[in-house]
Amino acid sequence: MKAHVSSILLGVRDMDRAKQFYTEGLGWKIQNDYGISVFFDSDGASPVGFYGREGLADQVGTDPEGSGFSGLVLTYVVRSEARVEEIMADARKAGATIHKPAGALPWGGYGGTFADPEGYIWSVGYSAQGTDQPYAE
Repeated sequence: MKAHVSSILLGVRDMDRAKQFYTEGLGWKIQNDYGISVFFDSDGASPVGFYGREGLADQVGTDPEGSGFSGLVLTYVVRSEARVEEIMADARKAGATIHKPAGALPWGGYGGTFADPEGYIWSVGYSAQGTDQPYAE
């Protein structure tokens, strides 16, 4: 696995307030607004987006409250389901806590999630539908 973050998703409790802060307050431009998630123009850098906190916690298999979920998920997008499986296996061998084993995702992709020994959550995924994704490899 390369030292690369495909996108940064921030779990937010109030999507409208978060959008207002970043667009009106900081001048960020919205690239895609899917209702349950929002992504900003990244200008060539790793994309940053918001996802409803409870939905994002559910997606990665953890509790949205307390110390189990910080509201931050690092994503790593690859080009095949097989590569997702390989990375998840490598993470498990390295001592990661598996939150969700690799499998089909509700939105049509394929992926799994793990926490590193410090508790940082990684979501490893693949989608045959995406053609302009920021692939890590």
